[in-house]
Amino acid sequence: MQAREQLRAAKQRRKGDRLVIACQEQTYWLVNRPPPGVPNVLEQGPERGSNNANQVQMSQSLDFYKREIEWSRKALGRTRVKSSICLEAFLTFSHQRGPHDPILAGCLPSNPWVTDDDAYWAMNAPTVAVPTKLRVERWGFSFRELLDDPMGRAHFMDFLQKEFSAENLSFWEACEELRFGGQAQIPTLVDTVYQQFLAPGAAHWVNIDSRTMERTLEGLHQPHRYVLDDAQLHIYMLMKKDSYPRFMKSDMYQGLLAEGVIPLETKRRVFPFMRKPRLSSPSPALPPTSGEPSAAGSAAGGDEES
Repeated sequence: MQAREQLRAAKQRRKGDRLVIACQEQTYWLVNRPPPGVPNVLEQGPERGSNNANQVQMSQSLDFYKREIEWSRKALGRTRVKSSICLEAFLTFSHQRGPHDPILAGCLPSNPWVTDDDAYWAMNAPTVAVPTKLRVERWGFSFRELLDDPMGRAHFMDFLQKEFSAENLSFWEACEELRFGGQAQIPTLVDTVYQQFLAPGAAHWVNIDSRTMERTLEGLHQPHRYVLDDAQLHIYMLMKKDSYPRFMKSDMYQGLLAEGVIPLETKRRVFPFMRKPRLSSPSPALPPTSGEPSAAGSAAGGDEES
């Protein structure tokens, strides 16, 4: 609520007022910057303690003031994001991920941690026949969300095979296996990935630029688990900027989104603020709703029974 009101007030201000407020905020942080030797709570964690023995004594020499002037000049020319843009991005993020938050929206069909029903885990297993609609929607949040989900990565592989570019995702998966695999298998895995994807005439050759190829070939002399990071990043950005947007617009993804399972709530949720509010308690000033006995009728019934 506070972020929404701040964003609304910022949009209602004139352009000149917004510029003045931005300059005032920038000046405030320049003036209130902690001097050298003073602990900065914005940069240090709770482990800093109260020990001031390692603090650097502030020097009043000419070099000290020269460094301060140079730092201030750089700070004035540094670009900063306006608070209104940050608030708008925060609201967009909250509205987008709100229905996917198990605390705010709840777990459908029920919360397996407080009930004996494991249907939620079965519906969101790594491989299922039909994924849920919320799961398919999360693939559109970012390319990383799609790759982190085994189900989404499998459908993305099917899409790339139709476009004859499945070797890009296969190469990315091979690099992930190399990065998180065992230490003893690293030389063998590096040679296998190179012969399959990067060597001249490879069966599943991937297209990377010459500079990345040069750095990769230099690292192959002493192979380690991060030797293919540059090539992997190049292929990752290629898929993110080219293949991923077309997958989001494809009929395959739209069909998965339309056929996604929407589980129904089978058990009452734990926290009452997750549910829609029920009918309020009967008020003597309002007539009782249909199906609910009035207070007077209940009292009369109790007198008759007594």
